[in-house]
Amino acid sequence: MGIYEIICGAVVLLLCLLVIVLCLMQDEKSQQNMASAITGGSNESFYGKNEGRTREAMLQKVTKTLSILAFVTIIAMNIVIPYIMTFFETTAE
Repeated sequence: MGIYEIICGAVVLLLCLLVIVLCLMQDEKSQQNMASAITGGSNESFYGKNEGRTREAMLQKVTKTLSILAFVTIIAMNIVIPYIMTFFETTAE
C-alpha cells in the first residue's frame, strides 16, 4: 500500500465523517397534514422560517460540496493512483 493510498484513505474517512455529522445537524423536514393544505394554515412565524432557512441553506451547501469532494477523492483513489503507480513501476525498470 503506497503513501498516496494511505493519504487518500484518510481524506475519504475524514470527509465521510464530516458529511455524517453535517447530515445529523440538519433539521428534520416536517410534513404538513392535509388540514393545513386545505385551510392554508401554518404554525410557523415569518421570523422562524427565515432564521432557519439561512442555517439550513448553509448546511445543505456544505454537505453537497463535501459529498462531491468525497466522491471525486474516491474516484481518484481507485482510478488515478493505480495508473500513476503502474507508470512509475514501468519507468523504474
